[in-house]
Amino acid sequence: MTAQPDHGADGTGSAPPMGTLAELRAALSAVGFPGDRARFEMELDAIDLDDLGAVRELTQAYRHRVLFRHDPQAMAALARPTEDVLAELRRKAAAR
Repeated sequence: MTAQPDHGADGTGSAPPMGTLAELRAALSAVGFPGDRARFEMELDAIDLDDLGAVRELTQAYRHRVLFRHDPQAMAALARPTEDVLAELRRKAAAR
């Protein structure tokens, strides 16, 4: 697996640094979805910090949420009305 580049909303790769827990916390506070920082802290408190796999999984999930928030295409997809998505799915199903 290869590392994927971080892309900011301006297309310059300007996602905030998230290489440490402190940087991830700062990014969640500054540009994360509402409530992400509090949920991250709650989930981090609930896992065994000796379970590095669980810590890695949690930090990657929240890091990807920040990256998602910086992706204009992802945010546009998130903002699509349910009716539009359902209509697209119906068209694709009918085409089969």
